[in-house]
Amino acid sequence: MTGTAPAPFTADDYRGRRERAARAAADAGLAGLLVAPGPDLVWLTGYAPPAETERLTLLVLVPGQDPVLVVPALEAPDAAKAVGMPGLALRDWTDGKDPYAATAALLDASGRFGISDNAWAMHLLALQKALPGTSYASLTDALPMLRAVKDRAELELLAAAGAAADATFEEIRKVPFGGRRESEAAADLAHLLRRFGHSQVDFTIVASGPNGANPHHEVGDRVIERGDMVVLDFGGLKDGYGSDTSRTVHVGEPTEEERRVHDLVREAQEAGYRAVRPGVACQEVDRAARAVIAEAGYGEYFIHRTGHGIGVTTHEPPYMIEGEEQPLVPGMCFSVEPGVYLPGRFGVRIEDIVTVTEDGGRRLNDTTREMVIVD
Repeated sequence: MTGTAPAPFTADDYRGRRERAARAAADAGLAGLLVAPGPDLVWLTGYAPPAETERLTLLVLVPGQDPVLVVPALEAPDAAKAVGMPGLALRDWTDGKDPYAATAALLDASGRFGISDNAWAMHLLALQKALPGTSYASLTDALPMLRAVKDRAELELLAAAGAAADATFEEIRKVPFGGRRESEAAADLAHLLRRFGHSQVDFTIVASGPNGANPHHEVGDRVIERGDMVVLDFGGLKDGYGSDTSRTVHVGEPTEEERRVHDLVREAQEAGYRAVRPGVACQEVDRAARAVIAEAGYGEYFIHRTGHGIGVTTHEPPYMIEGEEQPLVPGMCFSVEPGVYLPGRFGVRIEDIVTVTEDGGRRLNDTTREMVIVD
């Protein structure tokens, strides 16, 4: 099924994005960008081709030239309806014809191009065969910040997605956990996300007891027991923009150590959030959160980066990780989600989406970060 982008965006919004992308390509020394179906294409055109198609669809952005969408003829009518199509030429091709020859005619035969990470290998190889003098770089490597800075309408959509995830947590905390399977609680999370407006659920992690020590635990049939710490991590897309939040609850009264570790993670999450301000390198957010945990003697149990960007996907640049020197810019949105994972025992993670403002940061999640006791 084809899809379009959310209503707040206009043809001019998409035209402006394409112009910025073409300028960024030129500044990066690229001859242009080749954008395959996926989040980049939706962001640049508002058009989402059928996910199951193997036929070549490719947006060609070359600085100084009019942008062109190469599209199968049978899908051209739907593409033409996309809100971002004004100002974008369609070049369709029919089955039995060579779409790579049509695309090659638009490209510098010796140019270096940025290409979507999710482009099919058979399409890239066919282009290389048609233009053996060309070379390619993934968009993530060549233009990692392409979608990183959000405009006001995007920020409003992300805030609405965050509010829907918050509403989901407020409801799930009312549901009994003890005696139920993780898979049942995960199904509740998915139902609630959809109830509060999500069209797509990307993940519903419910990691109880020792499973909480695995940050990406796959939900299973373990029965949640009284005395368990339970990590909840859930999110997806609402109106085309992502949510992602984590809270850790406890079934019944926690032990002193469990409460101490939870408080430690909460302090680390607060430190990461307080580090957010324009001009600060991404790695400083990671360092701020990690220092709190390390100083308490749990550094070896914080085993992942502090955060990841979010937008039209739930994981994208920028990344809050050591070595990432990209400065924060107002409009960037990303998670701040430190955790402590004690193998064989329990884990704790607390996660908010944060956006960079002119003078600091603003959380897009606002449920309590204190320990929540559930039945």
